[in-house]
Amino acid sequence: MEKEADSAPIPDREFLNLLNEVRNKDPEATLQLIELYRPVILRLSQFIHLPAEDVTSEIIVEFLELIHSEKQV
Repeated sequence: MEKEADSAPIPDREFLNLLNEVRNKDPEATLQLIELYRPVILRLSQFIHLPAEDVTSEIIVEFLELIHSEKQV
């Protein structure tokens, strides 16, 4: 049985617009994206045996680096 999503999904177009704004270094959009993925980040951080704050920060940094390094299509 699948678990329900932790947060309400957003339409694809809205997500792509948000992602584009993050790639353009919009701080508000970046915070929105982090908030959108916060439940997933927190869940992942439970499986890494380091202080939760350190793990959460590292996941967020790597996530943002990935977004900024991806080629725009």
